[in-house]
Amino acid sequence: MSTTALRGRDTPAPSRPPAVGHTRGARFLLLLAVFLCAACGLVYELALTALGSYLIGNSVLQTSVVISVMVFAMGLGSLAAKPLRRRAVGAFALVEGALALVGGLSVLVLYAAFAWLQLYTPVMIVITLVVGLLIGAEIPLLMTLLQRIRRQEAGSAVADMFAVDYIGALVGGLCFPLLLLPTFGQLRGALVVGAVNAVAGVLVVLFIFRRQTRRFVQVGLLSGVSAVLAVLGTAYVLADDLEVTARQQMYRDPIVHAETTPYQDIVVTRATAFTGGDDTRLFLNGDLQFSSVDEYRYHESLVHPALSARRDEVLILGGGDGLALREVLRYDDVRQVTLVELDPAMTKLARDFEPLRELNDRAFADPRVQVVNADAFNWLRTARQRYDAVIIDFPDPDTAALAKLYSVEFYTLLGQVLTPRSQVVVQSGSPFFAPKTFWSIAATVETAGYTTTEFQVDVPSFGNWGFVLATRGGTTPPALRLAPEAPRLRYLDDSVLTAATVFPVDRRREDVRPSTLMEPTVLEYVLDEWKNY
Repeated sequence: MSTTALRGRDTPAPSRPPAVGHTRGARFLLLLAVFLCAACGLVYELALTALGSYLIGNSVLQTSVVISVMVFAMGLGSLAAKPLRRRAVGAFALVEGALALVGGLSVLVLYAAFAWLQLYTPVMIVITLVVGLLIGAEIPLLMTLLQRIRRQEAGSAVADMFAVDYIGALVGGLCFPLLLLPTFGQLRGALVVGAVNAVAGVLVVLFIFRRQTRRFVQVGLLSGVSAVLAVLGTAYVLADDLEVTARQQMYRDPIVHAETTPYQDIVVTRATAFTGGDDTRLFLNGDLQFSSVDEYRYHESLVHPALSARRDEVLILGGGDGLALREVLRYDDVRQVTLVELDPAMTKLARDFEPLRELNDRAFADPRVQVVNADAFNWLRTARQRYDAVIIDFPDPDTAALAKLYSVEFYTLLGQVLTPRSQVVVQSGSPFFAPKTFWSIAATVETAGYTTTEFQVDVPSFGNWGFVLATRGGTTPPALRLAPEAPRLRYLDDSVLTAATVFPVDRRREDVRPSTLMEPTVLEYVLDEWKNY
């Protein structure tokens, strides 16, 4: 196309200088815009995967869907942008404005759809598709603009563009977990990134190519971007109220505490139970962890059989709410308890939040307690102390991160902190609702070299729930009993434990596979068995 044909649009005549003082400055500003856009694009992607992991679980599937749909849409966006290169300046500003609005509001819209409409996956796919289309349209337009500033060989231009793009993606990827989530949270973090995205579009139009863009176009684009910033700013101001209202839609009882940490979404609700007392409930990523009405049934069953022998040194893995810790500390002859919990926000909440402090009997104030905030798997790799009893109280293995804590490798690592007479107990899910998961956990523990005794109890808020008691080595299954010195319990006694080892015919041991790091079978079972509940 001739230069004359392009004149009158936003494409400059060859003799016109760049909008800023010299070519080098214009290139720098444009590459800065590339950097910012790439960082924003990756943050949108990470925000969508993180939200899906919190709300739906199955982080592998959520990540796979978001990445695959977004990459596909980016390809379509690149093709769709080809006709827009003739008006690249205006088109780029419009694309960035739309991307800022859709990407910035994406987390809020998805959260609202999940809370009020019980929809997530279809809305997530639509949003991911739109964001991907807009991100894909960026590169052809930016490449066109870069060539307008200074013509260069295509390979060299592509190298410059993608080098800056990838560096921006690196910075965005690091900023999301290290800066945006801790500082702003998910909702506001996405809104802040949307604002940066909108400003990047303005930067290109008003500073780099202002001389080649008609006045009324500049005014129109500036008004549009201002409107986008106004919407994002309003959403930022209202974010707390919107989040509280949407979150409350997902829970039956009033929420008394809620926070999103880099590891999980923590919610505590409180209401009046059918007994007339308080019913305090803890939810992690939407999954119920306990109800104060009957949690003693679960925690007595989890802790006391494992403490029926020697218990000078006790290790608790997970259990950041302090309720298992409370039961351990009821034994005066326990000398030290080490509690390893990944999320420091969880242990802080259990230590400082009065409803939880009351439930755990202020267990974290006991001088015998040492709290370690670390990933249990990695912590075990360097641990050298030996423990007489180990209580494993992790959430169900419904994500890849949790499945590794139910693997042969994990239980093998655990063996290095055990004495020959140590007893281990593992919470193992529901033998009724998820029998394959339950028996796979038992098989995994056995494959790691332990002898096991499986048992089940009834916890009304959970239903039927199971545990695996294990000792390392030997051929005799550990005896399921209480210590003669056991404190007076509300639920357990020896007769209840005797009955707990009997499984009905339709829930007895199945032919299932153990779970390993490379083949997380337990994740496959738990996702399949719980999908209809």
